[in-house]
Amino acid sequence: MKILVTGATGLVGNNCVRHLNGDHELFALVREGHDQRPFEGIDVTFCIGDLSKPETLSDAIPEVQAIIHSAGDTHIGKQPRPSQHVVNTQATKAIAQIARERNIKMVFVSSVDALPAGSVDNLVNEETKGDAKCDIGYVLTKREAEADLFEQIEAGLDAIIVNPGFMLGPWDWKPSSGRLLLEVATKFTPFGPSGGFSICDVRDVAAAICYAATEQTDNRRYILAGHNITYVDSWKIFAKVSGGSPPIGAAGPIALKAAGKWGDLMAKLSGREGDVNSGTIAMSMLFHYYDSSRAERELGYRLRPVEESAADAWKWFCEYGYAKSR
Repeated sequence: MKILVTGATGLVGNNCVRHLNGDHELFALVREGHDQRPFEGIDVTFCIGDLSKPETLSDAIPEVQAIIHSAGDTHIGKQPRPSQHVVNTQATKAIAQIARERNIKMVFVSSVDALPAGSVDNLVNEETKGDAKCDIGYVLTKREAEADLFEQIEAGLDAIIVNPGFMLGPWDWKPSSGRLLLEVATKFTPFGPSGGFSICDVRDVAAAICYAATEQTDNRRYILAGHNITYVDSWKIFAKVSGGSPPIGAAGPIALKAAGKWGDLMAKLSGREGDVNSGTIAMSMLFHYYDSSRAERELGYRLRPVEESAADAWKWFCEYGYAKSR
């Protein structure tokens, strides 16, 4: 089967091409001058394209049977980023239109951040309705992209949406979500966020995505979340596997909001928004708790323990020079 993967240098996309390698004819949509390291040992054909120029994607996408669209701008921040709307929303819409016109199956890798927030007692599933969990660019553009995709499905596109949780694991080249593990491993932060999230292993997510791309599935949404756990408890696990210092407990709302405002001020002064800002703080005070039972039933989705995912991610970071083992 001929399969195109976008975002193949990123955490999800790279794990997808590695999962598919050897069994399918693989194509990767990449920018000119892309990093070659993520593709060592993988038999893949490169297609040069740029998601920031959606009008050029038609010529960049080859004749394939399936597209796994995992690329996106994942920055969580308060400051508006027009480029995020182009990459996350407009490019996704363009790819969906191309897929529908060419009768190509599409798997869109969205995020649980496009869904409402859950709670300790009420897990969000695929049928849960609600407003955007936060008024930030990443959340809003992912929701817009999903709305466009469902319109294309109504028009005849063969596609599904998958919503992964917080992913850990190897091949995190950027790195992306693994930055949190690296922060906990290398910097002592006595108090963590007050909310919680759903941790999953990127290898398990990739396996479900690849199943969806290569097998007959319904044209609907599948949550690929994981173990619902507080940030503080997850940081303790990260510290244990990496040899870092665990947090004492959760910070209070005043301290968290103050940290977010300070991050916003630094962003204004420097012109660059960092990982700590009022947007990330607002997200960290929520409980991103989800139910993945539909994917378990229909996509064969399985979860490995958080400790295994964190340990394997840390081992990979050390092996590839992002950190030093202790």
